Amino acid sequence: MGLFDRISRVVKANLNDLVNKAEDPEKILEQSVTDMQEDLVQLRQAVASAIATQKRTQTQYNQAESQSNQWQQRAQLALQKGDETLAREALVRKKSHAETAATLKASLDQQSTQVESLKRNLIGLESKISEAKTKKDMLKARISAAKAQEQLNNTIGTLNTGSSMAAFDRMEEKVLQIEARAGASAELAAGGSNLEEQFRLLESGGDVDDELAQMKAQLTGGSVSQGQLPAAGKTAAASSSESSPVIDAELEELRSQLNKM
Repeated sequence: MGLFDRISRVVKANLNDLVNKAEDPEKILEQSVTDMQEDLVQLRQAVASAIATQKRTQTQYNQAESQSNQWQQRAQLALQKGDETLAREALVRKKSHAETAATLKASLDQQSTQVESLKRNLIGLESKISEAKTKKDMLKARISAAKAQEQLNNTIGTLNTGSSMAAFDRMEEKVLQIEARAGASAELAAGGSNLEEQFRLLESGGDVDDELAQMKAQLTGGSVSQGQLPAAGKTAAASSSESSPVIDAELEELRSQLNKM
């Protein structure tokens, strides 16, 4: 292979690559339809011109045929009148117009065939253009869908879903830890409050018992240390030995008051 052939092939390959990269399917489809419509306009003009020529030839043929018939009638009239020379001249004219009519008839037949062919081509091109427009719209819709899918795939490909989900997992773990600390704090706070309440009840209960014991000691004439209640049996025995109706009544009233507290 010669050097120039290799260079030519490289140039063609690079040009084809540039053309392929520059081709936009949507623009190419639009341009193709535009080119077909321009061809349709030219074909319509050609059909119109062929029909006009056919009509003109038809008119010329009709005129030539009419004149040929007219000179035929004149030749017959001249013979009837006995003027053979004039009849001969009329036949010469008739022959000339007949030959012209025959030539025009051949051209007219050819033009009629051409017009019919152009009409069929016109109908076929119109059908192809209609089909091309429909196919163009379908291809453009497919191109749009393919571009949208490609863009979506590229977007999904650039997303770092693993890192994002890991971040969600970390945040969920932190939320669980915060909730656990909050629950523990609530339990500690509730435990401290219950403990304080229990001690407060014990302390308040002890004051009442001490006061009751002192009052009993005063009534019975004995002495009871603070914070210690006398036994029930001993209290009953002391009360039975040294009791009086007035004291018993007062004691019962005190007991009633204590029970209501």
